[in-house]
Amino acid sequence: MFGMSRRHFAALTAGFVIGFASLLPAAQAQQKPVIKVSSLTLPVFNPLVWNIMKARGIDAKHGFELDIHAYPSISSFYAAFATGETDVLIGGPTIFQKLYQEGVPLRIIGTGFTLADLVIFAKDDAIKTLADLKGKQLAADMGGSQFQVVKIYAAAKGLDLTKDITIVNANFAVARAQLEAGRVEAALVIEPLASIIAKQNPSWHVIFNGAEGWREIAGVDGWEIVPAMRADAIAKNPGAPKMLLAALQDVADVLHKETADADKIANETLKLPPGILTAAVESKRLSMIVKPAWEPATRKSITDMMERAVKAGFYEKMPDDKIIYAP
Repeated sequence: MFGMSRRHFAALTAGFVIGFASLLPAAQAQQKPVIKVSSLTLPVFNPLVWNIMKARGIDAKHGFELDIHAYPSISSFYAAFATGETDVLIGGPTIFQKLYQEGVPLRIIGTGFTLADLVIFAKDDAIKTLADLKGKQLAADMGGSQFQVVKIYAAAKGLDLTKDITIVNANFAVARAQLEAGRVEAALVIEPLASIIAKQNPSWHVIFNGAEGWREIAGVDGWEIVPAMRADAIAKNPGAPKMLLAALQDVADVLHKETADADKIANETLKLPPGILTAAVESKRLSMIVKPAWEPATRKSITDMMERAVKAGFYEKMPDDKIIYAP
């Protein structure tokens, strides 16, 4: 009787060990921290960052699981981050400045895309610079960080964008349509629309490039979009900012070193025409540079944008130092 129960006990123990071992991979997979990110359903390069990260398994490589939440509009995209529905968002530094001052507990963790993808197109050869738009019409989205950048640049050049030039409020696609129809003299757009326009309207020319303009007035690179993470998400997973930055660096490498593969992902996930992403990268308009925000020079380049936004009258005061993440 005793022998039987010992055999039973051994069998049960072996079964338990095998069962437990079979559960280990699942348990380990569940232990990977989940990072929830705001994305867009629009055909812009913002969602491409997350699509490349997921398609290439870059999140798993860096020890986390990317959970993409896609939104149909810019406002819902920012709102999800503001309410804590998502942990991370890639957006304009001066828009983060606004959210932070409205009480959103965010920390900018690094850099992302330079301002090179922000361009103003004109059709008339006589219009060569922003100053040539005096007394004319520019179609631009007045609610976007891109408009803020152009207004800051214009002010540095002695131009009041809202007085010297008539602004027709329009999203990027509508701005392009307005220029095509001849209702305005210039249109502000970003990538990938800029590369689509350059391909379809080779006679149109660029009168303003965000990166060149910003370097002219600030002496350093400005940032179109940067990654920010909520402070409560960092508190739950202190290693998340560095993990995410390492993953974003890998995405930048895919964009710049494996462009054909990135182009394929853009075509499959964003329905961008083949070759558009390649054109954006090769023209150097699409430039993804990932640096930690806490490095002194990088911190200065981000806060400089915010200081200029205050001087331009967009905001009353500078945010405190906590807006930039420090490990």
